[in-house]
Amino acid sequence: MPSPVLVEVDHLLRRFTGNESFDAVLDQVRRGALAMEDLTAEDYERVRELLTTYADLKVGFVDCAVLAVTERFGEPKLATLDHRHFGVMRPRHVDALELLPS
Repeated sequence: MPSPVLVEVDHLLRRFTGNESFDAVLDQVRRGALAMEDLTAEDYERVRELLTTYADLKVGFVDCAVLAVTERFGEPKLATLDHRHFGVMRPRHVDALELLPS
């Protein structure tokens, strides 16, 4: 999971479930159950390109970071609830991502 996603997970869990849920996520990260991937310099450049390309969609930094890391790993699938954005965004390595759950 790209590390910027933790910010959104923190916001959503604290908003809807309270502090304990995010603490459980952090515990999973600490134990290695969730692998976190930091962004590279190339990822930041790709994020900038994606923000420009998809400015009309109003996608944010985190979505673009997710796509950049997905491209770097050559992963054809993406687990997301944001089918609206990721259904439109086109990765470099495949024609379209397989969005899960479908």
